Amino acid sequence: MPSTCWPGSIVPEARATYPDSYYAASLAEGGGYGPLAGNRRVDVAVIGGGFTGVASALELVERGYTVALIEAQRIGWGASGRNGGQVTGSLSGEAGLKKHLRDVPGGDPAAFVWDLRWRGQRIIEQRVARYGIACDLKHGHLQAAWKPGHVAALKADLDAARERGMGDQVRWVERDALRELLDTPLYHGALRNDANLHLHPLNLVRGQARAAASQGAAIFEATRVLDIEHGATPRVVTDGGVITADNVVLAGGAYHRLGRPELTGKLFPAALGIVATAPLGELAGQINPEDLAVYDTRFVLDYYRLTADRRLLFGGGANYSGRESSDIAAYLRPRLEATFPALAGVDIDYQWQGMAGIVPNRMPMLGRLADNVYYAQGYSGHGIATSHIVARVLAEAIHGQATTFDAFAGLEHGRVPFGERFGNTLLALGMTWYRLLETIR
Repeated sequence: MPSTCWPGSIVPEARATYPDSYYAASLAEGGGYGPLAGNRRVDVAVIGGGFTGVASALELVERGYTVALIEAQRIGWGASGRNGGQVTGSLSGEAGLKKHLRDVPGGDPAAFVWDLRWRGQRIIEQRVARYGIACDLKHGHLQAAWKPGHVAALKADLDAARERGMGDQVRWVERDALRELLDTPLYHGALRNDANLHLHPLNLVRGQARAAASQGAAIFEATRVLDIEHGATPRVVTDGGVITADNVVLAGGAYHRLGRPELTGKLFPAALGIVATAPLGELAGQINPEDLAVYDTRFVLDYYRLTADRRLLFGGGANYSGRESSDIAAYLRPRLEATFPALAGVDIDYQWQGMAGIVPNRMPMLGRLADNVYYAQGYSGHGIATSHIVARVLAEAIHGQATTFDAFAGLEHGRVPFGERFGNTLLALGMTWYRLLETIR
């Protein structure tokens, strides 16, 4: 049963630093959390301070559990604080989920997955409003057709949204009309969705951590987990002490090596790169007058949006070798300028990259390493919305309502042999194949 909560300690400066990025340079508030020093006893220990871990901690303290959250670096240091900031109604592996999910609430996998697609937006909007999180949250998104052959699939998505009651939030934008929304010659039409969001992800994850701490969660940054000792009351062994808990949540994504050997060969890191231009001033209104987030329909796509201070934040491609790229700006500038010719020669003030966790079949991975040790990972580039959905599913399972969790845990995820380097090589070859397909479809 939940017991009385106690707060984490907030300190003026954390020991670890964020990678240089636009997000790190525009934090809404400073400060951080001190490292663990000594031993603790809680209801739930959460490992990982990204969206999954922080949102899980908040879900659990709101239900009355004592929670300790342990992060090796800083809150949002990994992919949660480095991504494109788009919150869309898309799930990685959606077709597989519809086909393979069993025993879902309501009994209809297609309806269940459809509702799941939009649950993350609702959770985030409610949380931002409840806790007053300053994260530049905005509505409005375009999925733009890269080729004429992509239009039919987007219009099918539009019809599906209308059939499920979203007619006032979605509409089709023809190619000529699209030039009024984006000053680019590239696209052949777009699906506009005003239920989708875009925001400052690092401020969102830090704001939720602050909310969790205000509700009693103990948060420890710069604390590295060395081992998880399983048992009736698992022990999380760190470099600063031991946390004993009734349940453990492993939420480290692509940045941890815990849970071996069970999780080996199932998740692979891919480096995603992003740049942010200098502030554009009036040019921002010229290239994107309604301040919409955008991504295209390629398998390996470009995505972009305007920031609060009117920069263009632009990401695209992916390095599936498992290694970071040497010069993100050199790679992305030609793509940015091809998208917006008006920005030729624009200064790029920031460039950065982060590791996303890729699952070969693209379906999110939830499961148990033991009866009381849960894990969640592998959102394959759809992490902001999916992580918040998963956090609620995890909290419900710990609270005794495990139907949805068990449905996800029952999904089959293959294991790539011969280690992660070989797996990344296979992913890279697979992405090359998909790029070739893009040239003919």
